[in-house]
Amino acid sequence: MGDIEAPSSTRPRQTVLSSILPSKEFVSSRKGMLLIAEVALSLVSFVCFAASTAAAFVTVPLLEFLAALFLLFAYSTKFNERFKGFLWPLMDFMRCVTASIIFFIISIIAVSKYVDGSSKAAGVFGFIATIVFALDFYLIFNELADFLKQGGASNDEPTGQQDEFSDSDSD
Repeated sequence: MGDIEAPSSTRPRQTVLSSILPSKEFVSSRKGMLLIAEVALSLVSFVCFAASTAAAFVTVPLLEFLAALFLLFAYSTKFNERFKGFLWPLMDFMRCVTASIIFFIISIIAVSKYVDGSSKAAGVFGFIATIVFALDFYLIFNELADFLKQGGASNDEPTGQQDEFSDSDSD
């Protein structure tokens, strides 16, 4: 009787855990890797700022950590596909632009004004986060520009439409 109950008791744990964690396909994608890097760098920068004398800057990494974590969850569970009313790529673009600018500013201040080691570490991780956020908004901008060049009238994937049109034009 104990053998019958054991497999069924582990299945709900696996399904709950697998529903929270991002899928392997998303994690191995470019967007997934960028979001994971943004989450990790924002968290490390938050911890460094919290332990430093530059604790006034702790809000920015915390907010960016939460925003990146939300988008990681939304994209990995396809939550964004259920809510078509939101302009998800535009929200992600604005988040990355503001994050890269603000991380750059607070990193310069943390490195130049404060002398303790954790402030310097927070500044260095902030500069790395600036690069990752800037790369993300550059890639999002290119995708949005390609989508707008195609007309942007449909709800389908822009890359799939481009392949269909280019195949029919070349015949």
